[in-house]
Amino acid sequence: MSVRSRFDDQMQKLNADLIIMGRTVAKAISAATASLVSRDKSMLKTVQSLEQEIDELERDIESLCYKLLLQQQPIARDLRMVSAALKMVTDMERIGDQSVDIAEIAAIIANEGFIMETDLISKMGEAGIEMVDAAIAAFVKNDRDLAQDVILCDDRVDTMFAEIKDKLYDLMVSDAQNCRQALDLLMIAKYYERIADHAVNIAEWVIFSITGEAKQEVHSHI
Repeated sequence: MSVRSRFDDQMQKLNADLIIMGRTVAKAISAATASLVSRDKSMLKTVQSLEQEIDELERDIESLCYKLLLQQQPIARDLRMVSAALKMVTDMERIGDQSVDIAEIAAIIANEGFIMETDLISKMGEAGIEMVDAAIAAFVKNDRDLAQDVILCDDRVDTMFAEIKDKLYDLMVSDAQNCRQALDLLMIAKYYERIADHAVNIAEWVIFSITGEAKQEVHSHI
Protein backbone atom coordinates (compact mmCIF):
# COMPACT_ATOMS: atom_id res chain seq x y z
CA MET A 1 0.00 0.00 0.00
CA SER A 2 1.36 3.41 -0.98
CA VAL A 3 1.92 6.18 1.54
CA ARG A 4 -0.91 8.15 -0.05
CA SER A 5 -3.33 5.23 0.08
CA ARG A 6 -2.49 4.67 3.73
CA PHE A 7 -3.07 8.35 4.43
CA ASP A 8 -6.42 8.29 2.63
CA ASP A 9 -7.52 5.27 4.65
CA GLN A 10 -6.60 7.00 7.89
CA MET A 11 -8.43 10.15 6.80
CA GLN A 12 -11.54 8.04 6.21
CA LYS A 13 -11.19 6.68 9.71
CA LEU A 14 -10.80 10.24 11.02
CA ASN A 15 -14.02 11.26 9.28
CA ALA A 16 -15.84 8.22 10.65
CA ASP A 17 -14.60 8.90 14.19
CA LEU A 18 -15.65 12.55 13.96
CA ILE A 19 -19.13 11.47 12.89
CA ILE A 20 -19.35 9.13 15.88
CA MET A 21 -18.16 11.87 18.22
CA GLY A 22 -20.64 14.32 16.74
CA ARG A 23 -23.50 11.87 17.23
CA THR A 24 -22.42 11.25 20.82
CA VAL A 25 -22.32 15.00 21.45
CA ALA A 26 -25.82 15.32 19.98
CA LYS A 27 -27.01 12.54 22.32
CA ALA A 28 -25.51 14.39 25.29
CA ILE A 29 -27.30 17.64 24.38
CA SER A 30 -30.56 15.76 23.84
CA ALA A 31 -30.27 13.91 27.15
CA ALA A 32 -29.49 17.14 28.98
CA THR A 33 -32.57 18.76 27.47
CA ALA A 34 -34.69 15.73 28.39
CA SER A 35 -33.44 15.94 31.97
CA LEU A 36 -34.80 19.48 32.17
CA VAL A 37 -38.10 18.94 30.39
CA SER A 38 -38.98 15.61 32.03
CA ARG A 39 -37.50 16.60 35.43
CA ASP A 40 -35.78 13.20 35.48
CA LYS A 41 -32.79 13.33 37.81
CA SER A 42 -31.57 9.94 36.60
CA MET A 43 -30.78 11.50 33.21
CA LEU A 44 -27.78 13.18 34.81
CA LYS A 45 -25.98 9.83 34.93
CA THR A 46 -26.79 9.29 31.26
CA VAL A 47 -25.27 12.64 30.32
CA GLN A 48 -22.21 11.99 32.49
CA SER A 49 -21.72 8.62 30.81
CA LEU A 50 -21.96 10.22 27.37
CA GLU A 51 -19.50 12.89 28.44
CA GLN A 52 -17.00 10.16 29.34
CA GLU A 53 -17.47 8.62 25.90
CA ILE A 54 -16.85 12.02 24.35
CA ASP A 55 -13.62 12.40 26.33
CA GLU A 56 -12.42 8.98 25.14
CA LEU A 57 -13.27 9.82 21.53
CA GLU A 58 -11.39 13.10 21.85
CA ARG A 59 -8.26 11.26 23.02
CA ASP A 60 -8.55 8.65 20.24
CA ILE A 61 -9.04 11.25 17.52
CA GLU A 62 -6.20 13.38 18.83
CA SER A 63 -3.92 10.33 18.76
CA LEU A 64 -4.91 9.58 15.16
CA CYS A 65 -4.35 13.20 14.14
CA TYR A 66 -0.87 13.25 15.63
CA LYS A 67 -0.01 10.03 13.82
CA LEU A 68 -1.17 11.59 10.56
CA LEU A 69 0.92 14.68 11.19
CA LEU A 70 4.08 12.86 12.29
CA GLN A 71 4.06 9.79 10.07
CA GLN A 72 2.42 10.77 6.82
CA GLN A 73 3.89 14.23 6.12
CA PRO A 74 0.62 15.65 4.75
CA ILE A 75 0.52 18.29 2.05
CA ALA A 76 -0.95 21.73 2.81
CA ARG A 77 -4.60 20.81 2.19
CA ASP A 78 -4.33 17.65 4.27
CA LEU A 79 -2.45 19.48 6.99
CA ARG A 80 -5.29 21.99 7.29
CA MET A 81 -7.86 19.20 7.58
CA VAL A 82 -5.98 17.37 10.31
CA SER A 83 -5.24 20.61 12.19
CA ALA A 84 -8.91 21.60 11.94
CA ALA A 85 -9.99 18.19 13.27
CA LEU A 86 -7.79 18.69 16.33
CA LYS A 87 -9.50 22.00 17.04
CA MET A 88 -12.97 20.61 16.36
CA VAL A 89 -12.71 17.81 18.91
CA THR A 90 -11.77 20.36 21.57
CA ASP A 91 -14.99 22.25 20.91
CA MET A 92 -17.01 19.03 20.94
CA GLU A 93 -15.46 18.01 24.25
CA ARG A 94 -16.50 21.34 25.74
CA ILE A 95 -20.05 20.81 24.49
CA GLY A 96 -20.04 17.52 26.40
CA ASP A 97 -18.95 19.34 29.55
CA GLN A 98 -21.68 21.94 29.13
CA SER A 99 -24.31 19.25 28.60
CA VAL A 100 -23.33 17.85 32.00
CA ASP A 101 -23.58 21.35 33.50
CA ILE A 102 -27.13 21.66 32.14
CA ALA A 103 -28.16 18.28 33.52
CA GLU A 104 -26.66 19.08 36.93
CA ILE A 105 -28.70 22.26 37.24
CA ALA A 106 -31.80 20.47 35.92
CA ALA A 107 -31.41 17.86 38.66
CA ILE A 108 -31.26 20.59 41.32
CA ILE A 109 -34.55 22.18 40.24
CA ALA A 110 -36.31 18.94 39.20
CA ASN A 111 -38.63 18.90 42.21
CA GLU A 112 -39.69 22.53 41.84
CA GLY A 113 -42.60 24.02 39.96
CA PHE A 114 -41.09 25.83 36.99
CA ILE A 115 -41.63 29.58 36.90
CA MET A 116 -41.77 29.55 33.08
CA GLU A 117 -42.32 27.10 30.25
CA THR A 118 -39.17 25.38 29.02
CA ASP A 119 -40.21 25.22 25.36
CA LEU A 120 -37.90 27.99 24.20
CA ILE A 121 -34.95 26.61 26.15
CA SER A 122 -35.60 23.21 24.56
CA LYS A 123 -35.54 24.85 21.12
CA MET A 124 -32.10 26.23 21.91
CA GLY A 125 -30.98 22.66 22.60
CA GLU A 126 -32.50 21.42 19.35
CA ALA A 127 -30.75 24.19 17.45
CA GLY A 128 -27.45 23.24 19.05
CA ILE A 129 -27.85 19.62 17.92
CA GLU A 130 -28.68 20.70 14.37
CA MET A 131 -25.66 23.01 14.27
CA VAL A 132 -23.23 20.37 15.52
CA ASP A 133 -24.60 17.76 13.10
CA ALA A 134 -24.35 20.17 10.17
CA ALA A 135 -20.84 21.33 11.09
CA ILE A 136 -19.51 17.75 11.19
CA ALA A 137 -21.28 16.94 7.91
CA ALA A 138 -19.69 20.03 6.36
CA PHE A 139 -16.24 18.76 7.33
CA VAL A 140 -16.81 15.26 5.95
CA LYS A 141 -18.36 16.59 2.72
CA ASN A 142 -15.92 19.52 2.33
CA ASP A 143 -19.00 21.72 2.08
CA ARG A 144 -18.20 25.36 2.72
CA ASP A 145 -21.79 26.54 2.17
CA LEU A 146 -23.10 24.14 4.80
CA ALA A 147 -20.49 25.36 7.26
CA GLN A 148 -21.50 28.93 6.53
CA ASP A 149 -25.14 28.05 7.20
CA VAL A 150 -24.13 26.84 10.67
CA ILE A 151 -22.50 30.18 11.39
CA LEU A 152 -25.65 32.03 10.30
CA CYS A 153 -27.80 29.86 12.61
CA ASP A 154 -26.05 31.35 15.62
CA ASP A 155 -28.11 34.53 15.30
CA ARG A 156 -31.28 32.50 15.82
CA VAL A 157 -29.89 31.00 19.03
CA ASP A 158 -28.78 34.41 20.26
CA THR A 159 -32.29 35.75 19.63
CA MET A 160 -33.83 32.93 21.65
CA PHE A 161 -31.39 33.53 24.48
CA ALA A 162 -32.24 37.23 24.56
CA GLU A 163 -35.96 36.42 24.70
CA ILE A 164 -35.46 33.97 27.57
CA LYS A 165 -33.31 36.46 29.45
CA ASP A 166 -35.99 39.15 29.13
CA LYS A 167 -38.72 36.79 30.34
CA LEU A 168 -36.68 35.71 33.35
CA TYR A 169 -35.82 39.30 34.20
CA ASP A 170 -39.51 40.21 34.20
CA LEU A 171 -40.25 37.24 36.48
CA MET A 172 -37.55 38.32 38.93
CA VAL A 173 -38.85 41.88 38.99
CA SER A 174 -42.43 40.75 39.55
CA ASP A 175 -41.58 38.39 42.42
CA ALA A 176 -38.30 38.17 44.29
CA GLN A 177 -39.04 34.53 45.15
CA ASN A 178 -38.49 33.71 41.49
CA CYS A 179 -34.89 34.90 41.56
CA ARG A 180 -33.05 31.70 42.43
CA GLN A 181 -34.74 29.50 39.85
CA ALA A 182 -34.65 32.30 37.31
CA LEU A 183 -30.87 32.42 37.66
CA ASP A 184 -30.68 28.62 37.30
CA LEU A 185 -32.75 28.70 34.11
CA LEU A 186 -30.73 31.63 32.80
CA MET A 187 -27.52 29.66 33.36
CA ILE A 188 -28.98 26.70 31.47
CA ALA A 189 -29.91 28.97 28.57
CA LYS A 190 -26.41 30.43 28.66
CA TYR A 191 -24.88 26.97 28.38
CA TYR A 192 -27.02 26.34 25.29
CA GLU A 193 -25.80 29.61 23.84
CA ARG A 194 -22.22 28.47 24.45
CA ILE A 195 -22.95 25.15 22.78
CA ALA A 196 -24.07 27.04 19.69
CA ASP A 197 -20.89 29.13 19.86
CA HIS A 198 -18.79 25.96 19.88
CA ALA A 199 -20.72 24.68 16.85
CA VAL A 200 -19.83 27.96 15.13
CA ASN A 201 -16.18 27.38 16.03
CA ILE A 202 -16.34 23.94 14.43
CA ALA A 203 -17.90 25.39 11.27
CA GLU A 204 -15.22 28.07 11.08
CA TRP A 205 -12.50 25.43 11.33
CA VAL A 206 -14.23 23.54 8.51
CA ILE A 207 -14.06 26.63 6.31
CA PHE A 208 -10.38 27.03 7.18
CA SER A 209 -9.70 23.39 6.28
CA ILE A 210 -11.34 23.86 2.87
CA THR A 211 -10.09 27.29 1.87
CA GLY A 212 -7.07 28.07 4.02
CA GLU A 213 -8.67 31.42 4.75
CA ALA A 214 -8.14 32.94 8.18
CA LYS A 215 -11.01 32.10 10.45
CA GLN A 216 -13.57 34.68 11.44
CA GLU A 217 -13.83 35.77 15.06
CA VAL A 218 -13.73 32.53 17.05
CA HIS A 219 -15.83 32.18 20.17
CA SER A 220 -13.74 31.33 23.19
CA HIS A 221 -16.37 30.31 25.73
CA ILE A 222 -15.26 27.54 28.04
